[in-house]
Amino acid sequence: MPDNVFVQNQWYVIGWSRDIGPEPYARTVCGEPILVYRKQNGEVTAMRDACPHRLLPLSMGIKEGDNIRCRYHGLMLDAEGRAVEMPLRSDRVNPALCARRYPVVERYSFVWVWIGDAARADPSLLPDYWMCEKEGWVFDGDTYFVRCNYQLLVDNLMDLTHETYVHATTIGQQELMDTPINTRVEDGKVVVERWMPNVPTPPAYRQPHLSGNVDRWQICYFLPPSSVVIDVGVAPVEEGATLENHPVRSFVIDAMSPETETTTYYYWGAARNTDIGNDERTQRTKEVQRQVFAEDLDVLEAQQRSLARNPDLRMLNFNIDSGGVRARMIIRRMLRTQADEAARGRNARETDAA
Repeated sequence: MPDNVFVQNQWYVIGWSRDIGPEPYARTVCGEPILVYRKQNGEVTAMRDACPHRLLPLSMGIKEGDNIRCRYHGLMLDAEGRAVEMPLRSDRVNPALCARRYPVVERYSFVWVWIGDAARADPSLLPDYWMCEKEGWVFDGDTYFVRCNYQLLVDNLMDLTHETYVHATTIGQQELMDTPINTRVEDGKVVVERWMPNVPTPPAYRQPHLSGNVDRWQICYFLPPSSVVIDVGVAPVEEGATLENHPVRSFVIDAMSPETETTTYYYWGAARNTDIGNDERTQRTKEVQRQVFAEDLDVLEAQQRSLARNPDLRMLNFNIDSGGVRARMIIRRMLRTQADEAARGRNARETDAA
């Protein structure tokens, strides 16, 4: 099963809630062009970004109340994607004329769309970003458009050993190379843990009260099909933190929405439960993340180009890659199940036709 097939019947982020308003907003998710906008009551609607008449993108259209009018010939669709006015006003509206609708959920500061069979859409299947909406926590972030397959991003986030070299001036340090990792699968998630006791404070964490050695931890969670949440932090050695009990809670949130086989929308941010009213700290954290992830983009996009130039070569897996390898195994298993379901559906239709 190819690694670049998209997993269906899943929720994917299409944008930050703050970015979606009454005007047309378009994204391609898992190869499907989608239009979203807010209705006058604040709800978000999503439909295929193609006019059912001549397939001009509806995102180029003209909003009229909750309706959108195609800019080519004037066909008007309502917020449910149904035609309500034909180009010739004298023509009868065909009730079957409509754009495909997508189920939408707005949660964790994001708008999510369901890719797959709309009848199977279930909000309980959203990745659990509890820290992004829990009282007593603050969350913020941004978006990068990355020219690589989304699974390369998952690989990157599930193996933080690369920080030593890619992020040497921010969050990297030699101790990452010297510390073993523990990888396991639990409740359908891949977990990678690294505990670094009594190590120098990495550059990005240095503050007046963190100038000496610290205990540092990284706990990475892969949430299928394309999310990674990372519990990260440092604590002064004298606080006696452990991997199971660390006083400062901070999570890195990573939602990868494939656009095509080689491009991805990467929605990232950080959530914390300390000093939550300090907007300056929130913005400072965001800028550090922006810098760190920009360093990753250079590497990942170069890696994608190299994969295209070297089709006869395959990536090797070392012990440090165990998190990404297990994540890929879960994705492949989901794709096999998806292919099996599709085959059964085709067989059933052929049997009925016979």
